[in-house]
Amino acid sequence: MISKSINPSEMPPDPERDDDELSEFKTQTFSVDANQSRIRIDRYLTDRVENATRNKVQQSILDQRVLVNGNPIKSNYKVSPGDSIHVIYTSPPPPELLPEPIPLSIVFEDDDLIIIDKPAGMVVHPAYANWTGTLANAVLYHTQSQLSKINDEPMRPGIVHRLDKDTSGLIVVAKNDETHYALAKQFADRKTLKKYLALIWGVPKTASDTIKTNIGRNKRDRKLMACYPYDSMEGKPAITEYKIVEDYGYFSLLDVRLHTGRTHQIRVHLQHINHPIISDEAYGGKKIRSCGFAQSDAFLKNLFQRIPRQALHAYYLEFEHPKTKRMVTFTSPLPEDMKHAIAKMKLITY
Repeated sequence: MISKSINPSEMPPDPERDDDELSEFKTQTFSVDANQSRIRIDRYLTDRVENATRNKVQQSILDQRVLVNGNPIKSNYKVSPGDSIHVIYTSPPPPELLPEPIPLSIVFEDDDLIIIDKPAGMVVHPAYANWTGTLANAVLYHTQSQLSKINDEPMRPGIVHRLDKDTSGLIVVAKNDETHYALAKQFADRKTLKKYLALIWGVPKTASDTIKTNIGRNKRDRKLMACYPYDSMEGKPAITEYKIVEDYGYFSLLDVRLHTGRTHQIRVHLQHINHPIISDEAYGGKKIRSCGFAQSDAFLKNLFQRIPRQALHAYYLEFEHPKTKRMVTFTSPLPEDMKHAIAKMKLITY
């Protein structure tokens, strides 16, 4: 076990955090694309700024916190190709993180860490519009506030890595600074193994493959991510390996391994190869496609109702335990919504 005291500045970089996450910005600049149509600036920014509303953008414009080519403008200003839009963000400080008696599905726990099977719909740590009811609130209550604090972020005590709100599955939380440091270094050095099960549209042409692109913010909607040429100047390198577990004709189940940890990586990579995750509204998985079997439209509408979130589950986690130095492995069974969807898919005749 690491015996020295840990300084937050010594922490390995978070491999799952993008440098341009809007929560980290105090200011941000947009360059209007050459093919951008001339639309009002309040609409333009509402589509691109995370958690923005038209009213908030208009208020920011009134407060002269939005500048175009260095000058304040009005809400009805229409953007032009080549415009440089500078936005100054101000937001109230987050409330104090408080313990909350929220049930947790604990897979493993010792004096150093906890492995939790997170349900779909649970936010990992508090952020805008989700200040309570998070996994961090629940773990704080469960451990009586005995969690690591070295990431210098009061809203993320013990949180070593993340899962999207609507992705279910395994996540590790550190109880002390030494464990957090050691685990964070393993994640940063890519010495951990994380695997997911993804229920997708269609069947890939090859039984297994590796997807390599860069991933960065979508230029048209900064709430989303997008793929760019691998090792280009846009975004950061992202590598995803997959193999087909089962073929259901119009759908398939993939075993997916991450070699990097970009925001929304699996979701955007599977959209990139035209096999988006079922019910992933952000990345094309909730659009009804022509399937060709009897009553397919009714089947798909029912499918979306039974599994309203992206059908992605983090089922496998492997790392070296910081204290014992032994490799430990944890698994999680498919959640009921994905099992139900698969059972229905197997009944389709084609």
